Order: sequence, then structure tokens, then C-alpha cells
Amino acid sequence: MEENTTRTNPVISFKNADIINGENTVIYGMDMEVQPGDFVYIVGKVGTGKTSIIRTMIAENPLGGGEAMVCGYSVGKIKEKEIPYLRRKLGVVFQDFQLLMDRSVESNLEFVLKATGWKDSKAISDRIAEVLGSVGLSSKAHKMPHQLSGGEQQRVAIARSLLNKPEVIIADEPTGNLDNETADGIMKLLRGINAEGTAIIMVTHHRDIFEKYRGRVFVCKDEKCTEQVDDDVIDLALTI
Repeated sequence: MEENTTRTNPVISFKNADIINGENTVIYGMDMEVQPGDFVYIVGKVGTGKTSIIRTMIAENPLGGGEAMVCGYSVGKIKEKEIPYLRRKLGVVFQDFQLLMDRSVESNLEFVLKATGWKDSKAISDRIAEVLGSVGLSSKAHKMPHQLSGGEQQRVAIARSLLNKPEVIIADEPTGNLDNETADGIMKLLRGINAEGTAIIMVTHHRDIFEKYRGRVFVCKDEKCTEQVDDDVIDLALTI
């Protein structure tokens, strides 16, 4: 990325934003700016609003107040018909993988590409091969999800998130259901993707992860979400 681009065009920007969950405001007055190539953690105890922030970014939750821009779209003013176009600029990875269990890995990825407007069969096949290669699963295209380990299923989910070359990957507890060794492999994969210029926003409550793989850290606590640089403050937020 050009230096002036990274400074003037954040991929995500929240200004004095209120984040809601249902009818309740869970975070007040959040400020966050994510530049291309950033690796950002959102941390905090269960129920502090982490996932609600993610849902706001993907326009699943409405914005409660303030301003939010995500990949060029105003989340507070976005029209229903624009939401699919916003989501094509985002890659989303969930804790529980959310794969379609009745079809192969290749068919899972093909389904997403066709749903987002891809029509050329060769282009679809080539892109699937490319993303599976990037996550180390070239030999697993014809496997069914139940034939894969948890770590392999999460790699498929990451491959799926890469299909449309997103500006940002949003990962909600992507290592939550994995053992430590497998989680480490997923983190190395995400860091590699990030090193190529894709911004990553990752929700986690595992301190060991964001201590080992350093990035910017936003802490959700007491209806606020603020960026922290003091490890003691982060530790306090996760333990009290």
C-alpha cells in the first residue's frame, strides 16, 4: 500500500459510536480507526460487547449512534440492497466454522462465489484452488467437512473468507474451539495473510494469543471499548 493511502483511507472508522445488541446499548462512544495492514484485537470478558461490534461492522446490527464507515459504506445509513456489496469487501471467520456439512470443501467455496456473483466456471475453479493452496489444503478439496479436523475446518473457513479478496478479515474467536497447537497454526496463517496487506480484526479473550502475536488491542469493559497500550490495564480488564 502507498503510505498516503494507509494514512488517509481507513478501512474501518468508528467515531463516537454507540453499539447496540437488540434494544440495549452495550458500548457507548467508541472510537476506532483501522488502517490497511493493521492487526487489531478486540478483547474483554464475555458479555462486554465484542461480538456486537463485529455484527455492527457487517451491518447485521444497526448503529445506535455516532458514525461508522466500513470499507467505504456508512453503516448508519446503509440501505438494505447495499449490504451484500459491503459484505463482499469483508471476510468473516467464526468460532464454529459455519461450513455447509452436506457438501464438499470445494462445493462450500463454490457456493459462496456463485452467491456473490461469480459465473465463469474456470475462474471459480481457479480461485478455489488458489485459496485452498494459500491455507495449505490443496489436497482436501473433495473432502466433506466431517472428514476434516477442527483445525482443517477452520482453515477452510479462512479460505472462504479470502475468496473475494477482502479489504478486511473479521475473525470472531477463530481459535476458541481449537487446541493450543492448532490455534497457533491458525494464528500463523492469519499473520501471514495480514503481512500481505489485509487488515485483520480479531475478537478473543485469550491473553496468550495477543501476547505472542502482537497487534493493536482494544479492550471492552464498563460499556466502553478503548485502545490500550498498557498490559496491566488489559490484564485487569480480562480478569475482573
